[in-house]
Amino acid sequence: MVKLTIVGRVEDGLPLAQDQPYVNQQDNISFLMYKQQAEFHLTQISKGSLLHPKMTILLDHHSFNFLVEKKICYIVLSDSSYPRKLLFHYLQDLQKELDKLDETELIKTFSKPYSFGKIIGRIRKQYMDTRTQANLSKLNALREQELHVVTEHMNDIIQIRQLLETSEITSLDARTSVSTIWHSQCLQDIALKWTPVTIIIFVILVLFKARLIMTDDYLISTMI
Repeated sequence: MVKLTIVGRVEDGLPLAQDQPYVNQQDNISFLMYKQQAEFHLTQISKGSLLHPKMTILLDHHSFNFLVEKKICYIVLSDSSYPRKLLFHYLQDLQKELDKLDETELIKTFSKPYSFGKIIGRIRKQYMDTRTQANLSKLNALREQELHVVTEHMNDIIQIRQLLETSEITSLDARTSVSTIWHSQCLQDIALKWTPVTIIIFVILVLFKARLIMTDDYLISTMI
């Protein structure tokens, strides 16, 4: 069963539209959790963390399926038993429907989440039941086709994200530590104390070297 569909903008991870079947109060909590996870994946795609144009992420007894086309990301959540080829056929139908609209308007105009209106429901209803004659015909036509879809597990993605965040924090702490050392009061006191002395020594060395050069020139001129 198709449980949730979200269309989002890849450039900044803004969710443009969503659609889901009716859920009762008991299922609403789970739905909100899956919606947040879909939005999380959309954000990761906008950051370049998930680079594949077609991808499936397995989670419990469900799966998220992603299709990225023309800077738009199409996400569908379904039961893990739902035929994956039919899910991507659904996403492609949705992409074709949105292609009929002005692409510039779709990508650039909206600034608020979920402000694109109800554009998903009509197509989604066609895919609610996999046993309809139309869907069985689609599955039969897709039987020999290769999807070339990358499959990941949600736990693996979370672990990779945690490792990246830990690495970023460690790198930031290292840079902060170096910056703190160079801006410490101790180094400032040393600089104030020894900078004048260093300048005086440098001036003396310059004058001494100039004196040597002048002496050498005088000796050479007398020899000539």
